[in-house]
Amino acid sequence: MSAKAVLTTHDGDLLENPTAFHEMVGSLQYLTITRPDIAFAVNSVSQFMSQPRAPHLIAAKRILRYVKSTLGHGLHFSPQRQPAHLSAYSDADWAGCPESRRSTSGYLIYLGNTLVSWCSKKQPTIARSSAESEYRSLAHSSAETTWLGFLLYELGVHIQYPIRRYCDNLSATYMASNPVFHARTKHIELDYHFVREKVALGSHQVHFVPSVNQPADLLTKPLHKQRHNLLCTKLVRPKPPSLKGGVRANHSPTLISSLSTIKTECVTSPQSKLIV
Repeated sequence: MSAKAVLTTHDGDLLENPTAFHEMVGSLQYLTITRPDIAFAVNSVSQFMSQPRAPHLIAAKRILRYVKSTLGHGLHFSPQRQPAHLSAYSDADWAGCPESRRSTSGYLIYLGNTLVSWCSKKQPTIARSSAESEYRSLAHSSAETTWLGFLLYELGVHIQYPIRRYCDNLSATYMASNPVFHARTKHIELDYHFVREKVALGSHQVHFVPSVNQPADLLTKPLHKQRHNLLCTKLVRPKPPSLKGGVRANHSPTLISSLSTIKTECVTSPQSKLIV
C-alpha cells in the first residue's frame, strides 16, 4: 500500500460488480500464508468486503502489481540447532483507523532466524494510550509464543527459555516487569496480569528495541518504499539464482536436433579422441 493511502467506507463510488473484488481479496488472503510482507495491506482491503468502492479496488490492484514484481520472494527455512531460540517482535499503530480510531496490532515470531508465525489485525477495542495498544500487542505475542512453546515441546524440539519478546515502547516494557504501575493500568488488567505472570515465572522476557530495528512495523502501518524494502528482507527472501538462468527445460525440436547433430559430429571426428 501507498504510505499516503487512507481507505474509508464512504470515499469513492460503489462497485457495480463487487464479485471480482471479493475473488481478488480472497486470493490475496490465501497468499498471505507464505507472504507476510503483504499481510497488513491485505488486512486493510479485506475490511471493505461488504461494500467495496473504487479506491478499495485500486488498492487491491496495487497489491497485485507488487506481488507480480516480487514473484520469487518467499519464506526461507534453515535447520536450527537445539536448544532452539524462540523470539517475538510486537508492535502497534495507535489509533491508526481514521473512522473507528482502533489500533492495529502486529507481531513476528522467529524460531532461530526462521519466521514461523505472524499476525496483523485490528484490536477489538479502542486504546486510550499508545502504551495500552503496545501492551495488548505484547499480550497477543505472549499467548502465541506460549502456544508455540508447548507445540514444539510435543514435537520433541527443545526450546531455550526464557523466550525473548521485543517491543519498541518503553512504557509497555516497564509495565511488564514493574508491579508499581498496576494502579495506572486497571483498564488493561487482564493483559497486564497475563504478561506479568509470564515474566514472573521466568518463561518470557521483555526487551526494548528501537523503532528503526522493529520488523513488526511492517504489519501495522503503510510504509515508504525504502523502509518497506528494508524490513521485507527480514521477513521474506528472493528465490536463489539458478544455474539454468532463463533457459527453459522443454527445448524446441529444432534446438534438440541441432544439439544431436553437434554431438554426433564430435563423436565421429578424429580429434574427439584427444578430448578427455
